[in-house]
Amino acid sequence: MQIAIIGPGGIGSTFAFQLARAGHAVTVVARGKRLEQLQREPAIVTASGERAAVGVSTALDPTIAWDLVLVPVLAPQVDGVLPALAASAARTIMFMFNTFEPLDRLRDAVGASRFAFGFPAILAVVADGVLTTDIVRRPMSTTVTDAAWAEVFSAAGIPSVVHPDMESWLRTHAAMVMPMMIAIAQAHTRGAGVSWREARTLARAMDEGLRLVRRLGNSITPAPMEVMSRLPVPVLASFLWTACRVPAIRKSGAAGLVEPRALLDAMITAAPGPTPALAALRPLVA
Repeated sequence: MQIAIIGPGGIGSTFAFQLARAGHAVTVVARGKRLEQLQREPAIVTASGERAAVGVSTALDPTIAWDLVLVPVLAPQVDGVLPALAASAARTIMFMFNTFEPLDRLRDAVGASRFAFGFPAILAVVADGVLTTDIVRRPMSTTVTDAAWAEVFSAAGIPSVVHPDMESWLRTHAAMVMPMMIAIAQAHTRGAGVSWREARTLARAMDEGLRLVRRLGNSITPAPMEVMSRLPVPVLASFLWTACRVPAIRKSGAAGLVEPRALLDAMITAAPGPTPALAALRPLVA
């Protein structure tokens, strides 16, 4: 299959590596420093020294009928690539990022017949052109809207499952992880975990965010998230306080606050009424 990947950061590079190793013709669309790295060596290089050759481009070729264009960018970056995606001859366009916004806008932009969405269960980073990645297999798998692509990804070594209500899945995930991402980013910057008071503030926002998901007409999903959504705030606070003190988790805070800030703003914007607990996080992401 011919597959294009826009944005070969940690997630995009992991998909590029696995899919290329599985025999697919993969082209990555890159810019800046990552583009320079890939132009010097047109391959995804892993920390273990493995290499997978890929094509490299500065823009998505609109004339190629790509079997798949994968878009693992940050939510604030997606508007910049929508015109190229809309003009593309791609058969399927799969967005793959954290978002709380309704999916209708993206579906309408590229056409319902070729729209797909997914969320990666992958922990990955590219440093100095080298990919370090951990593909999560249990208890969570990469989740997508399209059964055929779930099979392709699984065959390439990225275990994937299908969820029938991706918007609810994404909103649940955003409500759960946004406060955690703030806690971890703060801990990474300080070199120390958040205080108990901060953990409670973040936990109240998590609880309010999950209640917001229900108010918007979405379900809390999958089932383990439904269980977590019923936990009292002190328990959620203990979870956040502990998580940001685990060195391996704290390391991921190097990604900063861009993503949780965008999720927080989207949640507050979507709310049909006041969200004081979410609003209380704004000073933490300023």
